[in-house]
Parts: sequence; C-alpha cells; structure tokens
Amino acid sequence: MADLQHIALTTKPTAQISYTFHPATTTTPSSTTPPPLLIFLNGLGLPQASWFATIAKLQESTTPLPALLTYDRYGQGATTDRDPADEGAEDPTHGHDCLAVVRDLRQLITQIANDKLNVKPEEIDSIPLILVANSIGCALARLYAQTYPRTVAGLVLLDSVLANSDFVSIFPDPDAEDFSATSLPEGITADAIRTARENIARIFHPSVGSKEGLSRKNLAALLPDSDGPVLTGPDGKGPFVTVVGHDFDTFAKESAKMSGGRGEELTKAYANPYWHRYNQGLVKITGEEGRGKGPVIAEGAGHFIQKDRPDLVAGEVLEVLKKVL
Repeated sequence: MADLQHIALTTKPTAQISYTFHPATTTTPSSTTPPPLLIFLNGLGLPQASWFATIAKLQESTTPLPALLTYDRYGQGATTDRDPADEGAEDPTHGHDCLAVVRDLRQLITQIANDKLNVKPEEIDSIPLILVANSIGCALARLYAQTYPRTVAGLVLLDSVLANSDFVSIFPDPDAEDFSATSLPEGITADAIRTARENIARIFHPSVGSKEGLSRKNLAALLPDSDGPVLTGPDGKGPFVTVVGHDFDTFAKESAKMSGGRGEELTKAYANPYWHRYNQGLVKITGEEGRGKGPVIAEGAGHFIQKDRPDLVAGEVLEVLKKVL
C-alpha cells in the first residue's frame, strides 16, 4: 500500500491535503495519451483508508492498472487542516458546498497529473478519468463530470447519496391532512413513522452540517434528478456507468441499530424501494445504450459497500477499466 503523502493546493496554499498515489502498472497505447487516472471519492462517513482493501484486491489482479489516487478532503480522515475558505464561516459545519469540493478536486488532479504523470496543466482535460465513489462522493463524481464535460470516461457509483431528497420525505407524514393509517403496511404504525422521521431529520436532513464543513443544503438544487443530466465522456459519448446498491436486509439491520433497535420494517417498506428507484435512474446518466450497468445489489453490504465488499467493488472497477483502457 502506498504511503500517505501531503500536498498544498496552489489555490489554498495554507492547508495540506493527505493523499496516496499508486503509479500505473502498464503503459497505454499512444492513442490514449495521456494515460487514464482512477480516483476514489469518499463519502462523509469514511475516509480514504476505506478504499485500501479495494485497491489491494485490484493489485492482486493480473489486469494492468492505471494510476490510482485516493485523498481525504479538508477536515476529513488524515487531512487535519480545515478548508481555508471556511475561515470565518457563520456555521463551520456548512462552510462550503459540493461545487467547492469539485473545484478543489480539479486543482488536486491538475497538480498530481503535473507532478506524477508529467501532464501539463493546460493538458489536464486530455486525461481520461475513472471515478469510483461512495455516498456523497457519487454526487461529487456527477458534478465533476457535469462541470468538466468530456473528462470522465467511467463511473462506479456505490450506494449514492439521495441527492434530491431530504430523507425525511421518503416516509409518509402521519400528521398530513390526507394521511390514512389504513394505507400503512402491516405491522407499521403512525407513531413508528413519526419517530423515524424525527430521528432521520436529526441525522440526515440536509440542514444538518458535517464535521468537515461540507454542506448539503443546496444539493437537491444541484442534482434535482437521479437520471440526469446526461453526461458526456472523452469520446463524445456517455461515460461507462456502473451503479451498485446496498443489500436490502443488511441495510435494514444497520438502520435498526442506528435507531436503537427500531426501524428495520420501515427501511424495508420505504427506504429500500426509494433508494432502488433512485439507483435505477442513475444508470441512465450515461445516455448511451450498453454503457450503463445496474443497479447491482452488493450482497451482504450496507451503505459503505467498499468496507463490506471490497472484492465486489474491485470486480466492478476492473470491468469498467477493461472498457476504458
């Protein structure tokens, strides 16, 4: 495993970002110069270290690999420095949004490509990127591909954040005028739903900030649909997109633990179907017949699929790499 390194973005020279870089294990044909770069994008819950088991699985394969990059965002994991742009923020837990993270990622790629791949900054858009992401990292991957079209050749999206949802509205509102208790699934009560909505609002509502200062307040406006906008890859076609979702039973059990032993039935009845429909939409962002795959269900995995099933993640990444390389 590569050692942790640190870099200061030239746009934010007072702070250091922790990253790992693995050189490519193969040379690429001259037609695909500069070589591809595979980047892992964290969610809010787990740092770059969560990808190390997947990378180890990739390195066990005989398939030639492009250069690999992991990193921790400001205030996350091994990056102890906060985002300098958040200094003086009225609410430090909502210091910056996903677009700010995307701009930082762009700068990081520019500097890493220059230092490690001998690609000049003015040639940065010629590097085919493969983005492997979990949770809010999937939203970041989509926003990067939208903001910098024709740069992302492949996406592996692992249990994407429900970017257009407040999470609470997944469940019916038992206090709404048109609510009918007779419509509830067997064994689920209005009180149980009310409690679930309250618990979820405290933890997952976009108004809840994050320790790193990344705000989700405007995420629904940035990504209002799961199936669009359609993305454009380096060849003018849609990127190869693989969407992986959590195991329904495993996720329900995880949710129950988070809520003190309650909520497994609610997750199965409401959250799992909602998430699956969202993932079905995500497959369509490629806009190209035959370039989308999924949703693949990661058996035995909860929300953090790379932690629970690094073998499956590595397999899906290798499949995308074979299409891109």
